[in-house]
Amino acid sequence: METNVVIRYDGQIMWDSPAITKSSCKVDVSFFPFDGQQCRLTFGSWTYNGNQIDILNHLDTGDLTDFVENVEWEVLGMPAKKNVITYGCCSEPYPDVTYTLMLKRRASFYIFNLLLPCVMISFLAPLGFYLPADSGEKVSLGVTVLLALTVFQLLVAESMPPSENVPLIGKYYIATMTMITASTALTIFIMNIHHCGPEAKPVPKWAKKYILQYMSRIFFVYEVGESCRRPKPEADKPPKVQVVNGQAKQEDPTAILKNCQEGDLKGSAVKEDLDWGKDSAATNGHSTWREPGKAGISSDQCGGGKDHGCGECPKIQCLCHNERLLKNIEYMANCFREQKAAHKRTGEWKKVAKVMDRFFMWVFFIMVFFMSVLIMGKAI
Repeated sequence: METNVVIRYDGQIMWDSPAITKSSCKVDVSFFPFDGQQCRLTFGSWTYNGNQIDILNHLDTGDLTDFVENVEWEVLGMPAKKNVITYGCCSEPYPDVTYTLMLKRRASFYIFNLLLPCVMISFLAPLGFYLPADSGEKVSLGVTVLLALTVFQLLVAESMPPSENVPLIGKYYIATMTMITASTALTIFIMNIHHCGPEAKPVPKWAKKYILQYMSRIFFVYEVGESCRRPKPEADKPPKVQVVNGQAKQEDPTAILKNCQEGDLKGSAVKEDLDWGKDSAATNGHSTWREPGKAGISSDQCGGGKDHGCGECPKIQCLCHNERLLKNIEYMANCFREQKAAHKRTGEWKKVAKVMDRFFMWVFFIMVFFMSVLIMGKAI
């Protein structure tokens, strides 16, 4: 294409040569999608040196009047600078003009489509610790969130050129996926603690002290109906007291033996004592009676001076009936105590799991918050 050359009287020549140039520059995606790029365009002559031709820039910056705005990139400026370089091969200087094209990526699209969903999913992950353990969805929630972040990671990889540098949003995704993987593993561990059955070992003393006492109050973990104050310790063994007709009565086998010797205890009295035993077993399932055999009953106390069986002496027969009744009641009480202890042990393990859930929930909330602030701080 032929173009005109304008020659001035002072020797300056202006040649407006239309041309379409293509250039490449190194792209740094370390801060994607908040990155900025700088592309340098150098114009000079390799045919003529500086003694033969001189290149000057008319303006300190490129003319962007006819520039068409781009939807993805924003042009911040294009400053121009003249350089005079002397190469090692030649002694003559070689002038050139270098334009630096300064670009900044428009990040609104990536913020609303890639970054904000990741932040919301990241804050959703710690809520898996708040989900009740009996719902059966704690592990499923963690796996679902992990798969969602994997999809977003693939979208980020497709929307940027291959580069050795890992982008900022990619680092955020990797850190979030690592955190969710750790939370899922901890959830499995806590679920194992929650489902400890009656055959499990008791909660260790250090766990009762630091987890059930201190941490439970710090994270406001209380059972249904449990007071916020420290509960009073219950006695391990119930008192050996018999409740009869609304009044506390401690059974004394020697008194029964004395009544037998005096003949005051008749068949109706025996039946009444047996009825009392039944009422006591119904009202106090964990009542404990003293065994009459420990009262030291001999054949002389039966009145005949001979050793009689339970069927020969009415007094001894009364005590034998009471002894069998007491053994049955004590067996029932032992079973009840074992069942109550197993239920209490299971409840303690469930409370330990609940306290650990609350603890890790707040830990991961803080981690997600600081990770988000760190990413935004680097971007700004």
